[in-house]
Amino acid sequence: MGGKPARECRDNYLHFQSITTRWHDNDVYGHVNNVVYYSYFDTVVNTYLIEGGALDLRTSDVVGLAIESKCTFTKEITYPETVEAGLRVGKLGNSSIRYEIGLFRAGDPEPAAIGYFVHVCVDRKTRRPVPVPDVMRALLTPLVVPD
Repeated sequence: MGGKPARECRDNYLHFQSITTRWHDNDVYGHVNNVVYYSYFDTVVNTYLIEGGALDLRTSDVVGLAIESKCTFTKEITYPETVEAGLRVGKLGNSSIRYEIGLFRAGDPEPAAIGYFVHVCVDRKTRRPVPVPDVMRALLTPLVVPD
């Protein structure tokens, strides 16, 4: 998604999760504040990993640390509203994963925001990079999109 974003639509994403905006998501300008979009990114990714059995926030030996992120805003999101977060995997490397997310207003075919972040898998204790665990790789492989 570097440079000018490609035309994005719902069909470009392989998994969706609904996220309800909250009262405190809005800022003084009457729309969801830009930093909250990143929390929606985290929500769709981590929920997918947890529900798929690839991550336990308390006990997993391997965790993902974000090393890079970007978000391009195209439409306002407000409270009260439901956001439909689309997820795909742009790259599944040896120890890193590039998650790509589209945030859609309910029923809107065009995104309100598109973005990504890159996780590096690390040992929880040493914080040193490790390979993507097999269970995580198996869960994420169906979400990988071709270059």
